[in-house]
Amino acid sequence: MATQTKTDPIEAAAEQVAGLSEKAVATGKKASETYLSSYEKAVVLLADQYEKTTGATKIDWVASIGSLQADATREMTRAYTSAVRELVS
Repeated sequence: MATQTKTDPIEAAAEQVAGLSEKAVATGKKASETYLSSYEKAVVLLADQYEKTTGATKIDWVASIGSLQADATREMTRAYTSAVRELVS
């Protein structure tokens, strides 16, 4: 006579919770990456527009400062998003 193995309901529930947790973590990582990419693109676009606007003044020192500020903003944004991506992954 073949013996039947019964699964413990607690173990089955624990496995189901573990599977759901893995899916939640994967979804969270994907959402974080989407947010970071959107954030980075938005800030870089704003910095680009700022640089163009200060350059349109035709005043050398204003254009120079605007370019420096825009470059700094882009570099800090890329560093920030890169660091956060490492933490998330």
